[in-house]
Amino acid sequence: MSDNNQQRYDPEHHTDFSVEHRDSLIDGLHKVIRQAVRTLAVLMVLVILWGIGDVVWVLYQRLMEPPFMLLAINDILATFGAFLAVLIAIEIFVNITMYLRDDIIHVKLVIATALMAIARKVIVFDFSVVGHEYVWATAAVVLALGVTYWLVSGRARS
Repeated sequence: MSDNNQQRYDPEHHTDFSVEHRDSLIDGLHKVIRQAVRTLAVLMVLVILWGIGDVVWVLYQRLMEPPFMLLAINDILATFGAFLAVLIAIEIFVNITMYLRDDIIHVKLVIATALMAIARKVIVFDFSVVGHEYVWATAAVVLALGVTYWLVSGRARS
């Protein structure tokens, strides 16, 4: 690295889209990218609101069907899936806003979001439909993400 651009490498941060750059073209392109990220943040808020509406609608539909005000296990799993989808959207929104604020991608938060997404899949698995290969592949992804999160967390502490 050059003397006037020395930075300590931090595996938890990624800084490819800095706000200011010496080249005016690159600087302008970075500003376009930042505007695109702002647009994504607005769209993600709309997705979150839509998802909340979906959770309310799913609960209403399930509770109004006979037997009235009772939920079967499949109804509960569908509701959990809808809740977790909204929580994942919120995590993605947090990733976007942290990028806009800090101009870095927080690797640990991205991995945590991926863990939440795969956990959602595991929670709503229908084992009568899902084959054993899919379950083993999902287990491998969970293990890989868990080890990666542990490694990144360990590096952040040291």
